[in-house]
Amino acid sequence: MSEVPMPIKILVGAVTLEAELKPTRTAKAIYDLLPIEAVLNTWGEEFYFKIPFIKDHRETATSNVSVGDIAYWGNGQALAIFFGRTPVSTGPDPVPADRVNVVGHVKGDASILRTATGASKIKVERG
Repeated sequence: MSEVPMPIKILVGAVTLEAELKPTRTAKAIYDLLPIEAVLNTWGEEFYFKIPFIKDHRETATSNVSVGDIAYWGNGQALAIFFGRTPVSTGPDPVPADRVNVVGHVKGDASILRTATGASKIKVERG
């Protein structure tokens, strides 16, 4: 597999962000499914949406994430984008509800997603 990150765009409401997926098997499987448009769910300052049919290889399984991280939650078959505190955060950083596989990162300031918290749909496409 190539070591080159895969560019993507995330569109939520009026917000468009550029991001990159890591050169991992799970990230490549997600990239191969793009474009994806899905119903958007919110958990604190985390957006997530279902992506079925992805094998979670757990290459980067962790409970430590940062603002801007993009992660696949295998147990929930969902892709999550962290842009601030979640309901289980005890400090300023997001904390996932369960271990996630970090598959990418938003370029620039992911906290701009706070302005899209009323959106009902998300679209992720190749950049």
